[in-house]
Amino acid sequence: MNKHIHVLGNIVAAIGLAVTFSTTAVAAPANLVAAGDTNPPIGHFEFCKRYPNDCKSLGNDPGPLTLTRERWAQMLEVNTRVNQAIEPDTDLNINGVEELWSYPRTVGDCEDYALLKRLILIKQGFSPSDLLITVVLQPSGEGHAVLTVRTDYGDYILDNLRGDVRLWSESGYTFVKRQSPVHAGRWTKLGPGSATSVGTVKY
Repeated sequence: MNKHIHVLGNIVAAIGLAVTFSTTAVAAPANLVAAGDTNPPIGHFEFCKRYPNDCKSLGNDPGPLTLTRERWAQMLEVNTRVNQAIEPDTDLNINGVEELWSYPRTVGDCEDYALLKRLILIKQGFSPSDLLITVVLQPSGEGHAVLTVRTDYGDYILDNLRGDVRLWSESGYTFVKRQSPVHAGRWTKLGPGSATSVGTVKY
């Protein structure tokens, strides 16, 4: 067992969680790898028009954050708090439109959860370049949005459909695209597939 895995085990044990390292998880890359630039989801494109300060250049990528006990505990707490505070509903029911990314108050769609978690973690001192909204495909083929937290132990997923925080490779999702770590308004490809229920703006 290498030093990184040993230390991560200590972090998780310290907050009362158990970690099982399967052979599949160990074999998978710890961090997602970008495969070139791509178009942003239409909802995020429109969100950036309303919140330009949240979609600006982040400068050179300093690399993933150093995962400490404090940071891990913050990730867990924010994921749980937002999941419990916001009631899930569709954009059509909430706003009367098919797609509208926004900061939720009491109800929200999957991307709204991700936006709020990102905002809270930034306020807690996380770098925006390590908090990347990510579009995935569920096993059913339905589009979904989560927040990826880049760390030196791998990319972890904060998901409104789950109470735990797990590595991307243990999520069961197909990863399609996510925000760029150098510009919050730009996106990069992660893999094949297209999320039909998360619309994409075309230039």
